Amino acid sequence: MKAEVIAVGTEILTGQIVNTNAQFLSEKMADLGIDIYFQTAVGDNEDRLLSVIDIASQRSDLVILCGGLGPTEDDLTKETLAKYLKKELVFDPVAHQKLDHFFASRSKFLRTPNNERQAQIIEGSLPLQNITGLAVGGFLEVNGVSYVLLPGPPSELKPMVNEYLLPILSTNHNKLYSRVLRFFGIGESHLVTILSDFIHNQTDPTIAPYAKLGEVTLRLSTKADNQELADSKLNSLEAQLLQRKTLEGEKLADLLYGYGEDNSLARQVVELLKEKAMTLTAAESLTAGLFQANLADFSGASQIFKGGFVTYSIEEKAKMLDIPLSQLQEHGVVSHFTAKKMAEQSRKLTASDIAIGLTGVAGPDELEGHKAGTVFIGIATEKTVESIEVRIGQRSRYDIRQIASLYAFNLVLKTLLNS
Repeated sequence: MKAEVIAVGTEILTGQIVNTNAQFLSEKMADLGIDIYFQTAVGDNEDRLLSVIDIASQRSDLVILCGGLGPTEDDLTKETLAKYLKKELVFDPVAHQKLDHFFASRSKFLRTPNNERQAQIIEGSLPLQNITGLAVGGFLEVNGVSYVLLPGPPSELKPMVNEYLLPILSTNHNKLYSRVLRFFGIGESHLVTILSDFIHNQTDPTIAPYAKLGEVTLRLSTKADNQELADSKLNSLEAQLLQRKTLEGEKLADLLYGYGEDNSLARQVVELLKEKAMTLTAAESLTAGLFQANLADFSGASQIFKGGFVTYSIEEKAKMLDIPLSQLQEHGVVSHFTAKKMAEQSRKLTASDIAIGLTGVAGPDELEGHKAGTVFIGIATEKTVESIEVRIGQRSRYDIRQIASLYAFNLVLKTLLNS
């Protein structure tokens, strides 16, 4: 089924409000396996709205109109669609009764003739009741095209869609099932390159890559009658994708760290630490506590995180972490030595199982001959102390700090998985 969303309201075109309804509806339709091919915004003008409806009726099976169901003169969506379909407006008894009750129970509100428009539907429509407002919506089919009328305010539109529209639309459509694969250590362009044949030849399931700060995700989607059939199709595709190797020879499976839209490296680390009953700490320089702040985002963080250190200056690294200042001066703040010492000392001082040391150059200027984006990350356990160098490159200070934290979480995750 081809569908499109028409948002009606001059305030959308002038930027006074953001059209969040289109995103909400697109997500809901996708869940039902209904493809949204077009999204249009049009002002409160009858001629332009008639033109948009005419175009939509010729190219789409489902036309969803949002907004313009209110009582004022510029609320003309219902009247315009009725005119286009050559149908009359009639009163819906349930909506009219709600209108009566609303004004009877609120003496301060004056009922005017134009309020009656909110209780009208197009002749032949199935009414969609408004749980949180007064303007009734509608669903009708004419000449093979289904039309939906929804109110503009999201607080009214969302309940109407969830309670009344989705049950109507869900009867004859395969549902859309999706799985999100999350990768760290590979860029979007690299990932797309090694999966280019899958992406170019995709039918069902489909593959959609998304670049995020410091990581990349793949959304695999398929239409199916049930979860079992969907899982079978998605499992087959995922297995094929993960066998691919990067340009450096790594298996893509080795760069997969988790699943889900709301997942993250930090979440994976916290959950694994809880599972293993282990604790983590950190000493941070360029990230200035960002790594530790991410740990504290999760409920139960106190089980795995006792506390840590933010040692921005060389003097504080020496004083707070009990590292000889002369050694820091000899090796430099931005170095493997300092990253390892920060991790080693913070672990000892907090009696934690694992510790991270983060030092580097957030930029934009160089430091100790190192360019902005150069980061050293130390990791200490009871048995070993190691460090890695990461070159993030020319980015904003914010991005460098965020990506450095991601590398640190990835280092902890690998250590936990191998322990």
